[in-house]
Amino acid sequence: MKVLHIVEAFGGGIYTYMEALLKQMSDEFEIVVAYALRPQTPDDFKEHFNNKIKFIEVKHFQRSINPINDLFAGFEIRDIVKSEKPDLIHLHSSKAGVLGRLFLNCKRNAVFYTPHGYAFMKKDDSVIKRNMYFMIEWLMGRCHSVTVGCSKGEYAAAKKVSKKAIWINNGIDYITLPACGELGGTERLLIATIGRVCYQKNPRMFNKVALSMPEADFLWVGEGDMEDELTAPNIKITGWKSREETLELLNKADVFLLLSLWEGLPISLLEAMCLKKVCVVSDVIGNRDVIINRKNGYVVNDEEECVTVLKEIAHSLGEQSMIVESAHQSVVEKYNISVMGEMYAREYRKLCSRCDGKYSRSRI
Repeated sequence: MKVLHIVEAFGGGIYTYMEALLKQMSDEFEIVVAYALRPQTPDDFKEHFNNKIKFIEVKHFQRSINPINDLFAGFEIRDIVKSEKPDLIHLHSSKAGVLGRLFLNCKRNAVFYTPHGYAFMKKDDSVIKRNMYFMIEWLMGRCHSVTVGCSKGEYAAAKKVSKKAIWINNGIDYITLPACGELGGTERLLIATIGRVCYQKNPRMFNKVALSMPEADFLWVGEGDMEDELTAPNIKITGWKSREETLELLNKADVFLLLSLWEGLPISLLEAMCLKKVCVVSDVIGNRDVIINRKNGYVVNDEEECVTVLKEIAHSLGEQSMIVESAHQSVVEKYNISVMGEMYAREYRKLCSRCDGKYSRSRI
């Protein structure tokens, strides 16, 4: 079966997710990836994938809405589908999801769509804009496509806008992660996060928490247009690092702090859980689907509660073993690529078999 993945957000967590998924599936399926470069896309990314995978850059893909570029990106997608003739098309992220379903005939093609965090959940947009995004997703959800929620919360949201939704948790290749670093390995408590320094990741709250805890060190692995919000003297911004360097930095931390205002199911959180870091997260979809408060991590609602919990952890770091072991086991049992890959493969086969009794080449 030939599967075409169309990915606008080919960087950060979605890139790591794609790397894990395609590693699991490239032996069974012929895979083509139509992608857009992001600042955080590794320069040597092709070397991290099976050499049988074909990559095609979509030149006009971009994160923001731009009618002209979006139109040309839609035409590029159509041309790629005509040329590659895949049996199944899998769209990743909101931009690819909208353009793919708009420019392709979902009734005559087997199409999957994974939002990885719906655009209508973005809190940096006005209510009018979010309602517009919701209506666009609802209209696109009338297409003959399958929407895949990457967490329990995203699946619940998907059911509100899609005629057909299924639930497949994100997973990571935990076997390839380095050995877990010990808690308390540094003289001062080290609290780290990973991702773009942008509104979604809540750098303002991260900075306020750091200012309230001058006795601890804070590390932000990534970069972005809101770096000027991170003014606390105990915060270090590393810029984008390779995956290996990122995991090495994360492994030195005691606490993984994720204060996102919205999420799908963050890959960085799963990696931190697997590396046995004490995870403290905001109470949003994706985070709360994975972290059970005071069982395998901590869920906080505001800055004050976050500081209280972090200080509690600082004074009881040696007593966090049950929390981190439970988090590690959660990933090994539920959020791994073997489970995720097999569920996707099963759904791929099922949808294609419904098209015409066997795999069918795509038609525009």
